[in-house]
Amino acid sequence: MYKFNKLLFMSTLIMGTLIAVSSYSWMSMWIGLEINLLSIIPMLSNTSNLYPSESALKYFVTQALASTILLFAVITSLNLSEFLAPSSNHFLMMIMNSALLTKMGAAPFHAWFPEVMEGLSWINCLIMLTWQKIAPMVLVMYNCQMTLFLTIIIVFSAALSAILGLNQISLRKILAYSSINHIGWMVGSMLNNQSIWLIYFLTYSIITINIIFIFKEANIFYLKQLFNYLNSNKLLKFFFILNFLSLGGLPPFLGFFPKWLTINNLILNNFYTMSMILILFTLITLYFYLRITFSTLIINSKEIILTPKKISLFLIASLNLISLAGLISCTLIFNFF
Repeated sequence: MYKFNKLLFMSTLIMGTLIAVSSYSWMSMWIGLEINLLSIIPMLSNTSNLYPSESALKYFVTQALASTILLFAVITSLNLSEFLAPSSNHFLMMIMNSALLTKMGAAPFHAWFPEVMEGLSWINCLIMLTWQKIAPMVLVMYNCQMTLFLTIIIVFSAALSAILGLNQISLRKILAYSSINHIGWMVGSMLNNQSIWLIYFLTYSIITINIIFIFKEANIFYLKQLFNYLNSNKLLKFFFILNFLSLGGLPPFLGFFPKWLTINNLILNNFYTMSMILILFTLITLYFYLRITFSTLIINSKEIILTPKKISLFLIASLNLISLAGLISCTLIFNFF
């Protein structure tokens, strides 16, 4: 019965996102977002999570507030002549975009996101980091006209995620702040070219799946557990380090590819300052990624004699092959076009 509930909520979660993305009117988009929200709440209330009630309640309150603001903006824009002057259309668009950015967890509307992530299991974290971003991002893309407002959001997302992620010891919070940083990049990529956003999102999803799959199999949530565990499994340590560097966007890995495309696109469209800010703050995030990977390599050199439970490395190795060989294959494909 429990598995059936999971299947039901997962299918309505997917359906809600697809309704929101493929709708013609703002009202039906709002309905899709609500179906999505009502489907994920029972999944967050699962007993396998660390703080199920707390995370579910925080998520519900934030999302319900954002949905209310979105619905207010939609209804007001439909009756614009009755409520407001026609010149205030930009103001309503800004309210609408703010509600959608709150739903996806972009800075400065991000405060709920790391707190909710901290109380979830790894599978729920994966859903929050990947699938739950799709609907709000596509709706912002439909409404992507306010360049100045979105530029401010991009700068905030890049800066706050880099600074706040520096002193974290929880892996879930590190991934949450990393996600906020990537949201800044994704919003930057969608300003001029939507296909770059799609490439960025798919690449980010592949890398996140790889990292979270390693954490889930090893059942680790904090840096100390990570250092202790990876010392006993050299292959897993190797995969983890390469994936973390890929998430930071270092050149030999797949994570560099969408950032390369985004910077190229921003510079072609004369967004020089924005691209420079994004690169500078990504260097700070790369610093704490490198600090974690160097710690697993160098600092904690004690070898554990007792071997922990065996992990099926075949699935991890095959997933990592996609991620690590990605940049080579992408470069070869683009050379032929």
